[in-house]
Amino acid sequence: MTTTRPAPSAPAVSRALPWILLLLTVFGPISMDLYLPALPALTRELEATTSIAQLTVTACLLGLAAGQLLAGPVSDQHGRRRILLIGVAAYVLTSTLCALSPSIEVLVAARFVQGLAGGVGIVIAQAAGRDIFDGRELIRFYGRLAVAGPTAAIVGPMIGGLLNTFMDWRGLFGFLAVVGLALLLMAATMFTETLPPERRTAGGLRRTGAALRVLGADRVFVGAVLSQGFVYAAIFSYLAGSTFVLQEIYGLSPQWYAAAFALNSAGGVFFGWLGGRTAERWNVHGALFLGIALTGTGCLGLLLAGLVPMPLAAVIASLFLLASGAQFSSPAGTTLALSEYPQMAGTAGSILGTARFGLGALAAPFVGIAGSLSILPLGVITTGAAVLAAAGALLTLRRRAPEDMVHAATA
Repeated sequence: MTTTRPAPSAPAVSRALPWILLLLTVFGPISMDLYLPALPALTRELEATTSIAQLTVTACLLGLAAGQLLAGPVSDQHGRRRILLIGVAAYVLTSTLCALSPSIEVLVAARFVQGLAGGVGIVIAQAAGRDIFDGRELIRFYGRLAVAGPTAAIVGPMIGGLLNTFMDWRGLFGFLAVVGLALLLMAATMFTETLPPERRTAGGLRRTGAALRVLGADRVFVGAVLSQGFVYAAIFSYLAGSTFVLQEIYGLSPQWYAAAFALNSAGGVFFGWLGGRTAERWNVHGALFLGIALTGTGCLGLLLAGLVPMPLAAVIASLFLLASGAQFSSPAGTTLALSEYPQMAGTAGSILGTARFGLGALAAPFVGIAGSLSILPLGVITTGAAVLAAAGALLTLRRRAPEDMVHAATA
């Protein structure tokens, strides 16, 4: 029989810690797509097909998912800080390997390991936030994460487009290594442990299995995870496919492609903030459904553009709605998934992150199935994902008894 030590009051929090957690949320998504403006050039240089080149996106997404799945439960047992430092150090090394990759096969493998390391920061940020915040403060914190994480995924190509004016794709990965090194120094000097020994779980894999069974039996948790997973499948499909849509079909330069993403970035920041405020002040479920509806509207616009020729402005507007709706829904979805499980925040966060990036990894390769000159696969994949996200959100309307379930997990 495994046991969980009683949870005392939350540890003292430095003023810098929440900002460090936000930065940790950022570097995983930026790893995924900062190089996207250079993806067509990378494809040509390494003599790869479009679909094979997009595996560099898929591999990173799979790594981000697997990294969170591993790091969350381990951090519940051994603390957040040690696991974080290992993950960020590995990120620096694998980013360097990506920059030096001699072939597309080596790059795909390096991207997977880079994603593994990047996933550690994401799940530690979510779990550490649950360690130190509660109630409205927790919703507010997840609202900030909703702005930071997805905005990084959208801003990444914009930054990459600007950097691509004077460095190639290898230089972009070198830039990521430098960013990782800066984060490693910050984490080593400023990240204080948020999960003291008396609050850690015991029992190893057996304890983790019990927690997974409890979480899997909670329909609200499962619904929140599925809704967020499919929303992210839509947004990562868009990130993987839009570089070809906007550059190959509509003829945008890498710089104008970056400018199009700047518009999405500005809207995403605002809608992520608005989604957090809506969940905090109005209704968590209402914010979740409204965000999914916005995403679905954008997805339908892309589907229509794949069926009937549409002007560039209509496609950019659809991408804007898709990305903004995803960010709007994120604070509500994260809160519904994690708020009732302080004793297993790392494990719950790892499942949420795995669903987000894992489903994104599965969906992203299909947007290139018809080559680089068709929008229709992007419209079909994103619209289907939005429909499934809405179906998952419906599960969150079911009642649950969190006290009973948490007791069962910690017994």
